[in-house]
Amino acid sequence: MRTALKGHWNLTSEWLKLFLITLLILGIFFRLVNLGQKVYWYDETFTSLRISGYTEAEIVQQFADGREVSAEDLQKYQRPNSEKGLVDAIKSLAIEDPQHVPLYYVMARFWMQLFGNSLAVARSLPALISLLAFPTIYWLCLELFKSPLTGWMAVALIAVSPFHLLFAQESREYSLWTVATLLSSAVLLWANRVGTRVSWGAYAATVAFGFYSHLSFALVAIAHGFYIFIVERFRFSKNLIGYVLASLLGFSAFLPWLPVVINSADRLPQLLAKNGAKPLSFFLERWTINISSVFVDINFPHRGKRLLMAAILILILYSIYFLGQKATRKAFLFVLLLIGVTAVFLIAPDFINQSFRSITSRYMIPCYLGIQIAVAHLFATQITSVSSSMTGSMQRQKLWRLGLAALLSGGVLSCILIAQSETWWNKGSSYHNPQIARILNQASQPLVISNARTGEILSLSHLLAPEVRLRIQPACHTCSSNSLVSDPNRLLNIPEGFESVFLFKPSKKLRNIFEEKYKLESIHKSNDLWRLEKI
Repeated sequence: MRTALKGHWNLTSEWLKLFLITLLILGIFFRLVNLGQKVYWYDETFTSLRISGYTEAEIVQQFADGREVSAEDLQKYQRPNSEKGLVDAIKSLAIEDPQHVPLYYVMARFWMQLFGNSLAVARSLPALISLLAFPTIYWLCLELFKSPLTGWMAVALIAVSPFHLLFAQESREYSLWTVATLLSSAVLLWANRVGTRVSWGAYAATVAFGFYSHLSFALVAIAHGFYIFIVERFRFSKNLIGYVLASLLGFSAFLPWLPVVINSADRLPQLLAKNGAKPLSFFLERWTINISSVFVDINFPHRGKRLLMAAILILILYSIYFLGQKATRKAFLFVLLLIGVTAVFLIAPDFINQSFRSITSRYMIPCYLGIQIAVAHLFATQITSVSSSMTGSMQRQKLWRLGLAALLSGGVLSCILIAQSETWWNKGSSYHNPQIARILNQASQPLVISNARTGEILSLSHLLAPEVRLRIQPACHTCSSNSLVSDPNRLLNIPEGFESVFLFKPSKKLRNIFEEKYKLESIHKSNDLWRLEKI
């Protein structure tokens, strides 16, 4: 009977392989299509600012007088140029954004110098880097489970994951961090298995790579440390010594940037600023939304979305339980630590400091990778499981295959919607900029006045037509606002020749100044754009 069931599996396994390979091809396609279509949002403009070699303080000082400029005048600060070199780009990070390590920004600067300054070029680098997640997660699953099918399942889940697609097409370092997390994890397990100097030397290299990909790689390194110490039972075995030496060697490569991070410690309170206490229900809802969007990200009606999130959450919890029951102790421990360390280190400070770091999904990447590996293991095991009853096994396999098809189809549909859109939830405060830009571009002789934060103005500038003029006083985000205070009254005098005058994300003080002489009308549902009319 078991032989008959295995024969049935062999008949369908080729179709499954073809299905998973098709999903991989779709994942590659989704990552490389329409790269320049989505709004270049707030955070991405700071990537380009660092690449240019300028600091935010220089922009704020340059436009403090509120003189009239064009969108093209701002693009000088969004691309490599002859005035600033690579050293200036690194200094810009060190002075204003030290929590962002320089590897990705150095790569991006060279990339744009080679291939141009378009948004598609800027995003093509992280998109191509994200493709390396496929072989690395496959290798990691082989080390964990010795199962090629589980590896292929994990590749398929990442390929059509709307979450990974969004950050693969974002000009930030998150796809690099994803690859570093997967690669270092696979190399750690390989080194612990073979125990050679070469393998531990390779792990040291991945540790250095990880720390230079993202500062939060420290959480991955902590998870690795817990894993090795536990599996070696806290005995100074050959593997434990190899791990410690490799970790120290890898971390030592990060020492040149460490003083920069330490010197910026006084900015940590600003980074973890309190946002006000929120009830546990608020965090539970946001965590559930974020986790479900790793697999499916479709804007269903409210009730349907809640049912979908509940189903995905149950699937995840059962996957972790199943992993503990069916996988080896080492495999379960590793995945649990990959999920748990990141979650605990982000959630605990949120409740202590009343901050919101744990509900910002991009910081939870290692946690989400662990969850996807657990789900991949569940499906790979269940669609091939054999029991004493052939009929029961076949029916159970069919049900799990239907569940797998539904989950992956939801991912594909999500990716199709994302690929066609001009904005998505991860664009944050820049979400409405495409609509706002269309209003401004269609206006007659438009003038835009703003003292919004630098990133807000730079994001909008990428969408504006040459005819749109601006009078701006950018507000600091990463620079010291105490030393760079502009007088908003300088924006009050409107030059002749403009039929349509708008305020874009004005501060409360600026709105109050203009309300003394003009009638202000909000013309967008976000209240980010106001039209001025003389009283």
